[in-house]
Amino acid sequence: MFAIGLPTRLFKSLALWLALPLRIALFLLCFTPVATYASQLTFNKTVTPDDIQFKYRWLDNEGTEQTIAFSLPNSALKVAPTTQANYKPEIAQRYVTVSLLKEAKKVDPREAVVSVTHENDAINIEVKSTKPNKADQILSQLKDVQRTAYTDYLDKHYYTRFTTLFNQQAVKPDHLRYVAQTFESLRPISEAFYDKVDRIENNRAYLQLMTSWVQSIPYDSLEDRVASNGSGFAPPLGLLMQNRGDCDSKAVLTGALVRAFLPSTSIIMVFLPHHALLGVAINAISEDEKLEVEGKTYVLFDPTGPALIPFGDISEDTKRYISTGRYQVEHID
Repeated sequence: MFAIGLPTRLFKSLALWLALPLRIALFLLCFTPVATYASQLTFNKTVTPDDIQFKYRWLDNEGTEQTIAFSLPNSALKVAPTTQANYKPEIAQRYVTVSLLKEAKKVDPREAVVSVTHENDAINIEVKSTKPNKADQILSQLKDVQRTAYTDYLDKHYYTRFTTLFNQQAVKPDHLRYVAQTFESLRPISEAFYDKVDRIENNRAYLQLMTSWVQSIPYDSLEDRVASNGSGFAPPLGLLMQNRGDCDSKAVLTGALVRAFLPSTSIIMVFLPHHALLGVAINAISEDEKLEVEGKTYVLFDPTGPALIPFGDISEDTKRYISTGRYQVEHID
């Protein structure tokens, strides 16, 4: 007889960053440095049968009033979810269990007997067979089904596996997938900002203006998780529709806009224990905060708000985390 216990705590541990205390959850309250605070003066959204029209007025980091207007086709709302499903370990476990039971029914009872049960905090798979090595073979197949089913569940709900700074296995929204699937749909926003900057200026003018706009979008501190569908993360189109977002939500939106503007430039997302920011591989100036990754230099910037931190600068808290190596990097393709 061969048996393996697939503990519920596996599913729970993979949800750690949605459930653990402040010290290890990326969705939790982001840094709010002492600085000039962003001010969104007006926000207007008009939904028509063909598109969604957006208009904004805000103050940039120099106190200058800025405006932007753009429209997105209704089809943009279909390229990726506008809300992030809340990860629930018990539902993930149920999904995997159903897949295991379906696979178990395929086993010829004359060759082996398979039992899939819940016991305490585990999914138990038990295989009995009188044939040599048969139980071991079937158990191995069921373990493959378990892994595949769990991956399928994460993929369907736009989650991905993640190892925290504390070396714990967790799940988080698939930030890179959201960027990859939405940046083309967000190109009208990128073009609207490009039209506002002097064409002879470098990329920095665009990035500075766009960053101040994202910073001015109301900041969701996650004190009310219902505002972000319970999980704290708002996908790019969802953030625009609800006009609010937390640090990782704003970083993903900004990453998509930078990718739309600079299609071949290297971009990174930088995750700290309680925060997220971005880096872009453009020509740096001496005052820029920079991070070298795999031999390439990235200019760091923080679109979170509500602090109006200029492009190329970051908060003192963020600097301390970066200088002590307490960060993780994901490359935006």
